[in-house]
Amino acid sequence: MKATAEIGVIGGSKFYDLFEESKQFCINTPFGAPSDKISILDSFGKKIAFIPRHGKNHQLIPQLINYKANLWALRSLGVKKIMGVSMAGSLKKNIVPGDFVICDDLVNFTNARLDTFCDYSKRIHMSMEDVYCPELRKRVVDIVSSFQINYHTKATVVVINGPHFSTKAESNFFINNGWDIINMTQYPECYLAKELNMCYVSLSLITDYALGVKDVEEFSLERIIRECECSRKKLKNIVYDFIENVSIEQNECECKNTSIKATQFLTHKNHDLYDV
Repeated sequence: MKATAEIGVIGGSKFYDLFEESKQFCINTPFGAPSDKISILDSFGKKIAFIPRHGKNHQLIPQLINYKANLWALRSLGVKKIMGVSMAGSLKKNIVPGDFVICDDLVNFTNARLDTFCDYSKRIHMSMEDVYCPELRKRVVDIVSSFQINYHTKATVVVINGPHFSTKAESNFFINNGWDIINMTQYPECYLAKELNMCYVSLSLITDYALGVKDVEEFSLERIIRECECSRKKLKNIVYDFIENVSIEQNECECKNTSIKATQFLTHKNHDLYDV
C-alpha cells in the first residue's frame, strides 16, 4: 500500500493520543528504520504524518535517534512542512518553565551525529542563515499568540548530546554566551529537513532552568515531569491549530531552493511500506 502525507509532526511519545484514529505504517529507508511506526491521519482535509522521536515507548536516547531515517521517511511520503515539538531547559531567568519558545537560531554542541545526506560524490555547502523556515515561523507565532500563554519568538537554542544534563561549567559557558534555551534533539532535524527542501519549524516547551541561572528555583525531575503534564493540553491545542491553519502548499521561502535538491536523493521512491 502506498501512503502519502503533506504535513509532518515530530514529537514526544506522549503525543500518540493525538493520532489515536490514525493508520500506522512501517517504512524502510536507505538509512535504516525510523524511530517507530509512522502514524498517518486525515485531519482538516490534510494528511498528517507523525513520528514519535524517541519511539513509542521512549526507548531511544537522543544520540541514538535515527534522524536521517525519520526525515527521509517523511519526505518520501510527500511531506513539505514539519513541526518539531520538543522539551527544553531555560538559560535565562525571563524564560520561565511552562513558557513556549519558537527558536530562530541554533548552536550545535553535539558530536558524531549523522547530519547530512551528502556523500563524497555529492558535496554541497548549504547556507544556514535561516536555520528554521522564516515563513513557517511567522505562521506558528501567529497561532501561539492566539493562546493565553507566555511565549518567546526570538531565541537561540544550544543543542547538547545528552542523555545527561550539562555540568555547571558548561551551563555557565552557555549562559555567558547569551544563548536562551538548551535541548538535546533539535539538531540535526532542522539541517536534514533543509537538505530535503522541507520547511521546518521548532516549538519548544520549557520544563526547567539549567544550572547556573541565577535567583531561580531549582527543579527536581519530578517537578519537570509535572510541568510537562500541566502543559500537554496547551501544546496539543497548538499542534491542532498548526495542522488546521497551515497551508499544504509550499511557502514562498528559500527552503525549496536550497543548494541541494531532494530529487537528487529520493531515488528510493518505491520505499518499502506496509500497514500494520
